[in-house]
Amino acid sequence: MPKNQPDDLFKLLAAAQHRLDEGFADLPPNPAPPLDEQAAAILDEVATKLHDNYPYAHPLYAGQMLKPPHPIARAAYALAMSVNPNNHALDGGRASSALEIEAVAALAKMFHWPQHLGHLSSGGTFANLEALWVAGQLAPGKAVAASDQAHYTHSRISSVLGLPFVAVPTDDTGRMDLTALEHLLKTENIGTVVVTLGTTAIGSVDPLDQILKLQGRYKFRIHVDAAYGGYFTLASNLAPEAREAYDAIPYADSIVVDPHKHGLQPYGCGAVLFRDPAVGRLYRHDSPYTYFSSKELHLGEISLECSRAGASAVALWATQRLLPYAPGGTFAQGLEAGRDAALELNRRLAHSSHFVTPATPPQLDIVFWAAKSGTTAGSSALAQHIFDEAARLDLHLALANLPIRFFPPDTWPQVEQNKTVTCLRSVLMKPEHLSWLDRIWQRLEAATGQAALSITQ
Repeated sequence: MPKNQPDDLFKLLAAAQHRLDEGFADLPPNPAPPLDEQAAAILDEVATKLHDNYPYAHPLYAGQMLKPPHPIARAAYALAMSVNPNNHALDGGRASSALEIEAVAALAKMFHWPQHLGHLSSGGTFANLEALWVAGQLAPGKAVAASDQAHYTHSRISSVLGLPFVAVPTDDTGRMDLTALEHLLKTENIGTVVVTLGTTAIGSVDPLDQILKLQGRYKFRIHVDAAYGGYFTLASNLAPEAREAYDAIPYADSIVVDPHKHGLQPYGCGAVLFRDPAVGRLYRHDSPYTYFSSKELHLGEISLECSRAGASAVALWATQRLLPYAPGGTFAQGLEAGRDAALELNRRLAHSSHFVTPATPPQLDIVFWAAKSGTTAGSSALAQHIFDEAARLDLHLALANLPIRFFPPDTWPQVEQNKTVTCLRSVLMKPEHLSWLDRIWQRLEAATGQAALSITQ
């Protein structure tokens, strides 16, 4: 982050705050509680305590899927907090509710949905819960199916909703196995198939286009969990299989995407969208006190979640205005840079004598690899050492236990394919990762050499 950015940010925020205050200038003064020396000392203490974090915003943080919010999102969120709107109802957030409707419409347009019903949520978990709740209302008692690489919350959500859950095996690229899925569909017990476009472990993209063909033969609902990978629909550098899956999104029944991942938003900001607005009838309820100021649609009337931060909608709307969701635009180029970085890192790993890479390149911007060793136990131990040594060099990676079948079959020929190995993993989701890749690689090589040395001593 440029050193002058906070000063510029605070100047812009101060000017915007003054403009906001003008809108309420006719009210009697109501001074805010003073922030005195004690408050200053407390804030200083808070700042010091926050040192106990990884440098999530820096390109050398290449571990988990943590992407810093755009400065305009930070400023817009802080500005909205002067009002502290609640987008559960128009009475709690008139302006922010209008901005939410526009922001969600921009998401729907990005997915090429001419009509939709949707809203923001606190995150992907609640957004997915809502999508599966609607699915369960439409197919009561029928099972939810998702791949064995889908996010673990789907099985939890199904349990909460009282719906059976079935895990569908994946192929050696981490994509849902179509033969296994069709075998399940033939039982006529599956009401909803969750198709993941961007699994959180390895970024795999389920074959949505092929699953839609199965929907033509069997009756089931398709929910797309694109909480992590949804924005890649804008990217021009996807492999053909992934591109075909993303191009099929307009025909899905519902979709979840998290603007607080690739959408440059603060936590928590998720979104759920339904292609058929008629599902809104399932939300009907009567509240004796929440809805009284308008006959217009209240977002709380199409949401299971009640109180929601209107500031999230304001921040998302402002970011979309600055960085529209346009193929080839600045926002899309940032996604493409992350994918290019992942492909380049994977190429270097594949040519290294120290690592083993999967048989296929990254599908999005997540890279995973194993440390070369004759045994899975040795590989796992070495990965842990490399992870620790890299952190000492300020390179922050992640670890993941993944099936060995994701690697070439001759990697550990004597080990059963259902076994797992601890891998190193990197999420290259910041656009800056591409220009920092040489420095990331230098640290990774140094950490690997030191790890190997420490094991032999």
